[in-house]
Amino acid sequence: MPGTEARTLGKRLLSPINGSLSFIGRQHRDWKVTVVRTSLDRFSYRMVFPYLSIYIVALGASATQLGIVNSVGMAIAGLAAPFIGWFIDRFGPKRLYLLGIALVGLSYFTYGVAQSWTFAILAMAAYWLGTSGSGQSCATVCGNCLSNQDRATGMTFCETVTAGLLGMAGPMLGALLVARAGGASVEGIRPLFFVGLAVSLGGFLIVVTQLSDRKWHISHGKPAFFQDIRQVFREGHHLKRWLIIASVGMLPTGMIFPFSQVFAYEVKGAQPYILGAMVTGSALASTIFAIPLGSLADRIGRKKVLYVTVPLFWLSSIVLVWAPGPAFLVTAGVLQGFYYIGAPIVGAMERELVPAAHMGRWLGMARLVRMLLNACMVLIAGIVWDKIGPQYVFLGVVVLDLAIRVPLLISMPETLNLRLGKRGIESPAE
Repeated sequence: MPGTEARTLGKRLLSPINGSLSFIGRQHRDWKVTVVRTSLDRFSYRMVFPYLSIYIVALGASATQLGIVNSVGMAIAGLAAPFIGWFIDRFGPKRLYLLGIALVGLSYFTYGVAQSWTFAILAMAAYWLGTSGSGQSCATVCGNCLSNQDRATGMTFCETVTAGLLGMAGPMLGALLVARAGGASVEGIRPLFFVGLAVSLGGFLIVVTQLSDRKWHISHGKPAFFQDIRQVFREGHHLKRWLIIASVGMLPTGMIFPFSQVFAYEVKGAQPYILGAMVTGSALASTIFAIPLGSLADRIGRKKVLYVTVPLFWLSSIVLVWAPGPAFLVTAGVLQGFYYIGAPIVGAMERELVPAAHMGRWLGMARLVRMLLNACMVLIAGIVWDKIGPQYVFLGVVVLDLAIRVPLLISMPETLNLRLGKRGIESPAE
């Protein structure tokens, strides 16, 4: 009957929407606050990102000096990460969250008033330090508020909203502002940073008024930093192996993303709108695929989904290096989006390796190792760009990933149904 068929069709069309509303409805308020703030942060970052490295180079930096800028910022953030994680476990994430957001805003302001590339060192250090504080706080809230069966879905939901919907709006607005301000030059790019500053202030107000002061670690006795850090590794398994996996997996943030837009602009001749379209394409991939793949990871396991997303990201570097025209550059940008889809699934595994009470310290130690390795490798990337050839920066990451991360990932246990006890991972849950 026509009426019955129409109702059936309506239920099918509304099923994904009802499922999403049901998922959101059963989550803790603090998780929802972090989604909103992360969305604003990613909007401003995606608006600035296509032009940031070009801006630093336009201020007088070489590729090697661009590597130095990123290296110094990452090293500072890496060294601070364990202390940030320890503070979060001891005193809760809110205060570090607010300090981190404030430092990100300070970073945008410093970029906006910069008169030479050396100012970018201060701005990049403030950005990475602020991202460590806000990111580790956000990750702790997210990791502890979501159950295992909801974790990958929740983290990819956040990715869809932040890197997807707002991630598309950010580069489109950035391209429009740069074009109206005179193109991809210092003065054409500078206004973007003040927009980023305003967005950061908005995020600060949301967190200060809406996030609770909840903490998950019950303090016993006087604070003891090194003893608390040792406790994490003493009561966990597979953590040292995971540090290598996570560190190699983060190399694109230092070796590919800071250089890809410069490569497209200087080597491939991409114009501002193409640079923006590359980032928009990455966001589009996140919008379409993040939640379905996150839900799949919550059903069949994290590793099986990563075996799909990781090679697609490798392909993005190959297409970028080979690209004979703008359409292929945009395709490379779309494929880069699979890094942002895989990252929350990797993050879900990382959070499932330790109990909630150890979350801040564990994430801090993991970030320390990741950031210090990246600080070294991004400096090497700048030298490789200047002395050997820019294409080898992108291809080198693929080789390292294939030779180191993937074999170690294969050897890791699947974390979806693992049960954490007093001594870390004990056995699969029934």
